[in-house]
Parts: sequence; C-alpha cells; structure tokens
Amino acid sequence: MKSQNRSQANTIESQYWWYIIPMLMLFVLFSVLFYNYSSRFTFANISEGFSSDFFIFLLIGLFAQLVDGTLGMGYGATSTSFLLAFGIPPAISSTGVHVAEMFTTGASTISHHKFGNINKKLAKMLIIPGVIGSIIGAYLLSDVINGDLIKPYIAIYMIILASIIIYKALRKKRPKKATKQLGVLAVFGGFMDAIGGGGWGPIVTSTLIGRGRDPRYTIGSVNAAEFAIAFASGLTFLMFEGVNGWQVITGLIVGGVIAAPIGAYLVNKIPRKPAMVAVGLLIIAISARTLFKLL
Repeated sequence: MKSQNRSQANTIESQYWWYIIPMLMLFVLFSVLFYNYSSRFTFANISEGFSSDFFIFLLIGLFAQLVDGTLGMGYGATSTSFLLAFGIPPAISSTGVHVAEMFTTGASTISHHKFGNINKKLAKMLIIPGVIGSIIGAYLLSDVINGDLIKPYIAIYMIILASIIIYKALRKKRPKKATKQLGVLAVFGGFMDAIGGGGWGPIVTSTLIGRGRDPRYTIGSVNAAEFAIAFASGLTFLMFEGVNGWQVITGLIVGGVIAAPIGAYLVNKIPRKPAMVAVGLLIIAISARTLFKLL
C-alpha cells in the first residue's frame, strides 16, 4: 500500500514538472531580457512598436501556432515564409521566429500536457540531439553565413518543406515500424529548423507519423521537444545576433501564446489531410512569390 502511494506521489510530482520547468525557464528568460534591454524601451519606442506592422506579426504568429499546434508542423515554415514575403531579412526572421518559439512552444507544451497528448519517453529521446543540431545551425546563421545570400535558398527550402507536408498528407497510412536512428533524425531536424527558420515539424513529425506512430502523441511529443530546441537555438541567436526586430518578436509571441491552447485542443478535432494540403499549398504560394521577387 505504501509503495502504491509512493508511486502515485511520484507520478503526480512528475506531472507537475511538465508545468514547472517551462514556466520557470520562461520566467528566467523574460527576466534576463528585461534586465538587459529595458533601457531601450521608452514610451516613444513602445508607442511606435504598436503600429499596424505589429498586428500583422501578431496575426502571423497566431496563424502559424494554430497550424503547428494542430498539425505538429509548420510554425517555422509558415511564419518564416510570411516574414520573408513581408521583407524581413533572414537573420531577423529566424531570430524572431526562434525567440518567439521559446515562449509559444512553452505554452504549447503545457497545453499538450494538459490534454494528455505527450509520450514522455519519445519527447526525451528527441530533446538532446535536437538541441545539438539547433545550436550548430543557429551559430552558423548568426556568425558565419550571410543571410542575404541564402535568402533565395531559404525560399526554395520552404517550398521543399511544403511539398513534404503535402506528400505526407496524401500518402497512404502505413503499418507502424520502428524508427531507426532517432537521434540522427532529431539532429538534422534541429539543424535545418535553425538555419532555415523552420523544419523541425515537417522533418521529425512527418517522419514519425509516416512510420505509423499515433498522430496525437507524436504531435504532442514533438511539440514538447521543440520547446528545448527553440530555447537552445533562441539563446544562441541572442548570444551571437543580439535582439533585433522587437515588433516581429513581440507580435509572434502574443499571437502564438493566444493560439497555443486552441491548437492543442484542435489536434484531434479537424480533418488532418485537407488541413496539411491547404497549409502546404499556402507556404508554396508565399515562398514562390518571395523567390520571384528576389530573382
């Protein structure tokens, strides 16, 4: 009886950590950002920040998080495609997306846990290799690679990601298979997500679901792991790139946090295949327009 009570107590304690850790990390992040950058925020700067552009970025963040929370993919691809089309440079776009994801994925992790969508074992297996890949990619984009030169290639990459999303949606469901080299998959997904402004979901989620894993638990687990990946790449961008584009970051955060619980609730409520095809086609159209303007 005592061992059963102890087991129940440990389970409850474990449940609480899925709330406490994201909230604690977000509080520390917010405190550091406020301490380092509060001197930049005058009343004039804040008033200027709430322009029409801010509300556009808010809507981008809201829509991107709805897509990601519901389909388990597409936040980076959707938001980066819109930001590039809006004329935001790649480095600022990727920084904004990943700093915003530090908050939105935290909210998404809490929401998915509340609705029981997380396979904790799978999430833990993805976190460390995903973090390693994201740090490498964020460092290269911040300190080595010229963002303006790779802008057309990012647009092409977004078209490829969108095509993968559509292909995965239309492919017939296959019987469940063991996913080999899960660490390699997570490293590659984290790297491409950081350097391209998106790709963790389309690469990792679509591969796992394509292997026959349950969509609900795959989406929740990959979203939970994405919190650590976004945190790692976001901190790397902050270290090497600094904080630029506050309107972009703030708008994406506000919109994403609003949408996170809605996406977690809708994960099993909407038809998955039509939604994936629609999102894929939208990303292709936006990225093709961006590519056409660049060329």
